[in-house]
Amino acid sequence: MKKVFVVSFTSMALLASCVSKKKYVALEDNLAQTQSQLTKTQVEKEELESKVSKIEARVAEYNDKINSLKEVNASQFSLEGSTIMSQNTKSNMEATLSKVDPAQLAQAQTMEDSVNLAISYNLKNAITDNNADEDIDITVDKTVVMINISDKLLFNTAGYQVSNKADALLSKLAEVIKSEPSMEVMVEGHTDSRTINTALFQDNWDLSVKRATSVVRKLQKDYSVDPSQLIAAGRSRYQPLVDNTDKEAMAKNRRTRIVIIPNLDKFFALLDSDI
Repeated sequence: MKKVFVVSFTSMALLASCVSKKKYVALEDNLAQTQSQLTKTQVEKEELESKVSKIEARVAEYNDKINSLKEVNASQFSLEGSTIMSQNTKSNMEATLSKVDPAQLAQAQTMEDSVNLAISYNLKNAITDNNADEDIDITVDKTVVMINISDKLLFNTAGYQVSNKADALLSKLAEVIKSEPSMEVMVEGHTDSRTINTALFQDNWDLSVKRATSVVRKLQKDYSVDPSQLIAAGRSRYQPLVDNTDKEAMAKNRRTRIVIIPNLDKFFALLDSDI
């Protein structure tokens, strides 16, 4: 009987040992998988951090360039009329303003207003369409020129291929961009608030980006603008000029905004040239 008990105890001990070993192996496998996943996650984290750092560095570099160009341009002239304006720019601007509607000219209260009017006149004059005034809105902020172009001038309805109606304007802009290799130009696509989901466009983000890249590609391919000077951005519906309350308001919000930091001497000289 004693022998039977010993044998039974030994068998139970061996069985327990066998079960424990299986659990141990399973735990080891789980630990190895967990460590492998942790390593993978750490690598992905480091890759994302690297990408974020590069993006932040790019943004900082772009902001530095903007500030640098503002300082350079500010040394040539003052939009507030308090410091120096190059004589060439002043002459070109005065010649342009002499052609502007006197009623509009009377509304120019500051030097910035006058620069805005002169640039607007020359750009709009580059468009043969008699309704160009309502399709282009131009503002100047500390030498940065921001041009809002309606979608009906640039694109066909609900499309993203650039219309031939915009050739004259884009040709002039290409000349300005190419005149200064250090200049960077951002092309932003904007939509109204209506949702869109088609075979071509997943949503308004998609539409706004495709429109911006279409303009950028045309500047590069048709007008030989250096692509390193161009930035394409889509803003979807989230930067409206006015509330999307009616068709007229939505039409105003459907636009492409082109942001450029020109040397205004070259800007006026080029825009004053014959089309």
